[in-house]
Amino acid sequence: MKYGARNRVQATVTSIQKGDVMALVKFDVPSPSRMASVITTESVEDLGLREGDTVQLVIKAVHVLPVKD
Repeated sequence: MKYGARNRVQATVTSIQKGDVMALVKFDVPSPSRMASVITTESVEDLGLREGDTVQLVIKAVHVLPVKD
């Protein structure tokens, strides 16, 4: 499968909170230290995601906001 996103991070699934339609999946990543994704519960089940799984996160930002210190 090809992706339009160019940013990929290896991550470990740390928790999955399933709802009727959507699920919140949290990950440990090298940097920053954590990320999360909201995907459909059907997708969680289709992917067979379980806590402790190692996955590749494909990151595609809808908005990128520059911040000047």
